Amino acid sequence: MQLRGHWYRGGTSKCWLFDADEVARHAPTRDAVRRLLADAFGASDARQLDGVGGGTSTTSKAAVVSPTPSGPADLDYLFAQVGIGDPTVELGSNCGNCATAIALYAVQHGLVPLGEVVTRVRMRNLNTGAVLTGTVATPRRRAPLSGSATVPGSAAPGVPVRLSFHAPWGGTTGVTLPTGQSAQDLAVGGRTLPATMVDAGAPAVLVPAAAAGVDLSVMQGPMSAELPLLLQVRAAAGLAMGLRGPADPPQHAVPKVGVVAPPQRYVAADGSVVEAADHDLRVRMVSMLAPHPAIGLTSAVAVAVAAARPGSVVARERGRTAASSATRLRLGTPAGVVATEVVTDADGRVVEVVLDRAARHLATADIEVAADAAAALARTA
Repeated sequence: MQLRGHWYRGGTSKCWLFDADEVARHAPTRDAVRRLLADAFGASDARQLDGVGGGTSTTSKAAVVSPTPSGPADLDYLFAQVGIGDPTVELGSNCGNCATAIALYAVQHGLVPLGEVVTRVRMRNLNTGAVLTGTVATPRRRAPLSGSATVPGSAAPGVPVRLSFHAPWGGTTGVTLPTGQSAQDLAVGGRTLPATMVDAGAPAVLVPAAAAGVDLSVMQGPMSAELPLLLQVRAAAGLAMGLRGPADPPQHAVPKVGVVAPPQRYVAADGSVVEAADHDLRVRMVSMLAPHPAIGLTSAVAVAVAAARPGSVVARERGRTAASSATRLRLGTPAGVVATEVVTDADGRVVEVVLDRAARHLATADIEVAADAAAALARTA
C-alpha cells in the first residue's frame, strides 16, 4: 500500500503531513487511521526501523490535514502522536510545532489564498477544538521556500512562522482548571506533591522541581531516577482531570507533565550557560516516556496560562526580573530560552499566546506501508 506524505520540520519537531482524502482511501475510521499510521511509522519497533518514524517522541508525529474554506477555519487537522516500541497512536492532544509546519504546508501547497504581504492560516485542531493562526510572509503573493529563522533547540534555519493560540484553554476538558483549583496536593506513590493541573494548549500537570527531587541547575541527561515518579504524576493527574477512568490505562501523551523552578543560572543540554537574568522560569517537560529536548509549544502555552493564575505552582515559582513583564514569559528550557507573548483581556484572562517559530519542507514521498505482522496478530487474537 502506498501513502503519499509530506515531511516537514516545524520548530523542534518533525511531522509527516497527510491529505485527509488520501488517508480516507485507506483508513475510513479513526481506528483505521491509528492502524495505518502505526504501520507507516513502524511503531512496534523502538527504532521504528521498518517505517518512517524517527524513534523519538519529537520525530514520531503526524497530522491529517483537510482544507475547510467554508468552515470556522481555513483547514482542520487531526494530530497523531505515534507510539515508539508500541503500535499505539494517541489522538488526544495537539502539537504546536506540527501546527507551525502545517501553516507553511498550506501556504506552499495552495490550501489557502496567498496575501500580498503576509498570509494568515487559521487552523482548527480536531483533537481538542483549539484554533491557531500561523502567519507566514508571502511578499508579492509568493510562497517562501526557505528562510533564515532559527529557534532554540535547532540551529537549522527555516521559514519564519508566527504562531498564535487563540483562547487557549479548555480545549479537552472544557475548563482552564479541570479540578477547579489553581494548586492542590496530588497523591503520588504514597506521598503528596503540590501540583497545578491546567487545560491550556494541551492538558498539563506541573509540579515544583524541588518537590519532585529534580535538579534543574543542569538540564542534561535522561532523568532516569526521577522519570518513574513523573510518570506516576501523569497517571494520577489524568484521573484527577477526568482524562481517563480508574480502569483505563495511563496515556503517554496527555496530560503533559513537567517540573518548574525559579530562574537560576543553569547549564543547557548543549553545555551552554543560561543566566538567571535571561529567563523568568526554568521548565523541563516529559514527552511520552522521555524528557523533552526543548519544550513542546502546547506545553509552553500551558505553562504561560498557569503562570497567569494567582496561586498556581507556576506563579509561585516564577521569578521577577528587570526584564520580565505580564505580557512576556521567558522559559528556560534544556534547549535555551523560549519566549512566549501573553495577551490578556481587561479581566486579566489570557486570550492569546504567541510564539515565533520556523519551519521547512524536507521531502514529499510515497510511503510503502507494510502491515506490522506482530500487531496484526495481536489485533486478531
